[in-house]
Amino acid sequence: MNVQTTSLSGVLLLEPRVFPDARGFFLESYNRRAFAEAGITCEFVQDNHSKSARGTLRGLHFQRPPRAQDKLVRVVAGTVYDVVVDLRRGSPTFGRWEGFTLGADNFRMLFVPGGFAHGFCVLSDTAEMCYKCSDFYAPDLQGGIPWNDPDVGIAWPLADPILSERDRNHPPFAAVPGL
Repeated sequence: MNVQTTSLSGVLLLEPRVFPDARGFFLESYNRRAFAEAGITCEFVQDNHSKSARGTLRGLHFQRPPRAQDKLVRVVAGTVYDVVVDLRRGSPTFGRWEGFTLGADNFRMLFVPGGFAHGFCVLSDTAEMCYKCSDFYAPDLQGGIPWNDPDVGIAWPLADPILSERDRNHPPFAAVPGL
């Protein structure tokens, strides 16, 4: 597995070894030993799978301590633009974001530690995303920030996304306590 650090400490872009042949391909999407060698030692306790139409934007979501979630994100169909925002007060990159193109064709995965908001928009006709979480969903500790918050300034590749009611009404970044 090729492990690339990013400009945000703890966020890793992962490229698994892919073995293609005339039948298709094979890859290990998760191997505890290989991930531990990459510095990812959390225990994943929940897997989620979403399917979204072109133009859908989900996020930017996070879960507060003590139930903050590390996530391992990958796309199994289609292509998304995936974004993380550093919410860790005291971090040198607090409030900064970074975006990544993840797709079924490039096999990239993203490791997002707790303390980051996460979201994505769909670039293909549809996209299916699978992600592992290190803690269970805790509705009382969920949070979010607006996808278009001017204090964060994310350069999304779409101007008028399809949003859930929840994602239309997140408090501004400035009102969210750091994690």
